Amino acid sequence: MLPVIYSEDFLLHKTGMLHPERPERLSAIVEALKAAPWAAELDWQLPTPVQKRSEVLTAILKKIHSQKYIHEVEHLAQRGGGYLDGDTPVSADSYDVALLAISAWLDGADRALASGEPAFVLARPPGHHAERERGMGFCLFSNAAIAAHYALEQPGINRVAILDWDVHHGNGTQSLVENNRQIAFCSLHQSPCYPGTGYGDERGAYDNVLNLPMYPGSGITEYRTAFESQVTPFLSKFKPDLLIVSAGYDGNAADPLASITLLPSDYGVFTDYCLKITRRISFGLEGGYALKELAESVTATIARCLL
Repeated sequence: MLPVIYSEDFLLHKTGMLHPERPERLSAIVEALKAAPWAAELDWQLPTPVQKRSEVLTAILKKIHSQKYIHEVEHLAQRGGGYLDGDTPVSADSYDVALLAISAWLDGADRALASGEPAFVLARPPGHHAERERGMGFCLFSNAAIAAHYALEQPGINRVAILDWDVHHGNGTQSLVENNRQIAFCSLHQSPCYPGTGYGDERGAYDNVLNLPMYPGSGITEYRTAFESQVTPFLSKFKPDLLIVSAGYDGNAADPLASITLLPSDYGVFTDYCLKITRRISFGLEGGYALKELAESVTATIARCLL
């Protein structure tokens, strides 16, 4: 059984009409997973309620984001909503939903660490663009970075790797982990593209960062080469006790926000590479805005984990 951590409360983060990061993203994925031939092998789990782990959440959130920024998001939601930037809306429920999303990402780490097998966190809002002092790019809090720091607090866990295959560079994640020798960060992302970060010559404070900018038009051939020549050697050498995947699916050819030419089945190939490094993986949803291809891509990821 593969844990899928999901709550309908994640639909309550309202982004407004025509916004790409909309609740229907999760609805499309849930529908596809429940229709899959192996649907009975999925263990649908609710995230741990925020109230049950409030002390842990408060401590880990303050470790990653400034108190000023946390209060900014909370107060904006309490006032009924608004915008952190031109792309990043906050609705009345968004702060509470974002905390529940963090709890889900922590659950994903817990499940993978306990079982030694993959888990999938089906949550929103996404997080990899959120920096210490600001949210941006649809992201409120840095879910992957928070989960990585949390995992390092668990007994016997000394090294955590984050692989970000979202089509956009995880600038927030990198900024929050690149100075920690116990965390490795690897990102494959279109360049040039939003947010304009993630240069190939960046190495982190401990040679723990690998950025792989991909040219517009790149497809599975270029990604296979990147995985085999750089991603797999980098992550394997690090020998992570846990691999966290910022699983964005906006590299699909059908996606409206980028120009990479992957197919949904290609994400099954990515997953195979990850499973050869370790089966202790927590996948967490980031981007992906073409609903049909998004759902098919998540399905491809989970199908490989069940083999």
